[in-house]
Amino acid sequence: MATQKGERRRQALTEAAGELLREGGFDALRHRAVAERAGLPLASTTYYFDSLDDLITAAVEHTSRQDLAAGRAALESAAEPLDVVLDQLLGSASRDGGLDAVLLRYEQLVGAGRRPYLAPLMRRLRGELDGLLAEAFARAGHPLDADGLRRVVETVDGAVISALIEAAPDPRAVARAALLRSL
Repeated sequence: MATQKGERRRQALTEAAGELLREGGFDALRHRAVAERAGLPLASTTYYFDSLDDLITAAVEHTSRQDLAAGRAALESAAEPLDVVLDQLLGSASRDGGLDAVLLRYEQLVGAGRRPYLAPLMRRLRGELDGLLAEAFARAGHPLDADGLRRVVETVDGAVISALIEAAPDPRAVARAALLRSL
């Protein structure tokens, strides 16, 4: 059984790894960087996590659950549902972070594909994301079945990828336009 101190340390490492992931992507996640950010000894990363892959998995789950919780809270607070959709797909930093924020978000999403150990987690998280997006679309007056939801997300993702390739200064605006055209 884990001690409270151990649970706090593991949580501190997970949160630190999540911050680094958000700031610099997968390349920023190194044992030393995570330990320094958490204010813990380097050895703590290997004590509380079996491997760097295990630490990365915890960071991805932590940040993804934060994003999903923020999306649910925004829907409950009567936020514009389509803004919730864009926040979930492009990241909330896309509201004022422009090209760099969206580029980092999509680099992380695509980078997950290079880490097969993340695939089961990403599939579970995708199911939760789809549920949240379906609720947001329904609240916006655009109920979608699973296939319709997938088509809209694919359209938005394609538009965003094109905007990133072309270094469009406001990929969120491109995403919004694609989203509205697809509904």
